[in-house]
Amino acid sequence: MEQQPARSATVRVRIALDVICVHSYLGYTRFTRAADRLRAEGHRVQVEFLPFELAPGAGTDAEPLLPVLERVFGPQAVRQTLRFAEQAATEGLELHYERALATGTFEAHRLIARAARQGRAEEMVERLFRAHFTDGLHIGDPATLARLAGEVGVTAGESGPATAESAQKTSAEATAETGRLHAELDRVRGLGVTGVPVFFVDGAPPLTGSQPEAVLLSALRQAARSAPHG
Repeated sequence: MEQQPARSATVRVRIALDVICVHSYLGYTRFTRAADRLRAEGHRVQVEFLPFELAPGAGTDAEPLLPVLERVFGPQAVRQTLRFAEQAATEGLELHYERALATGTFEAHRLIARAARQGRAEEMVERLFRAHFTDGLHIGDPATLARLAGEVGVTAGESGPATAESAQKTSAEATAETGRLHAELDRVRGLGVTGVPVFFVDGAPPLTGSQPEAVLLSALRQAARSAPHG
């Protein structure tokens, strides 16, 4: 008897992360590999990002990261960080802590939310991680964020001639974006998220931390088996 092809399913995943969190970067990298494998099996994976700030309310006056870690957590934190960078390199991550800058991430999360509305959130998140950890870019700087958005194809909004009316509309939209993001940050903490990453896969208990790829793939496959097919 001829074997029937497996029916495709849609798996929905929510990921709480921060783009200056190295465990989020490693966890998200492992997740993307697992998701690519599930997609290669004929299933769809829909990803939603939940914002989380490691340093709520932190400013965007960038400082070199390693001296900040040493000042706040002590020399052992720097040693642990550099050891982790060596371990991450075995999984293909290029972490240059000597370039990394400490900064707040509120504006980066605002950009991710905008990218999500344009269907480019996954690409935007990956680019922000790489910008911070590999390129040593200041991802709290509006000009840098605008350039990164352009690389990914995320637009700022409607184009057209600059007028007083359009400027007022842009300001109102920015105010609304800020309010939505503050509310979402509060909502995510209300879910019990106190550290990141956290993976919420349909039908599975939350997976916290930079889980192995095999664990993430197993959760995705179980969700695909349980999801409506079509």
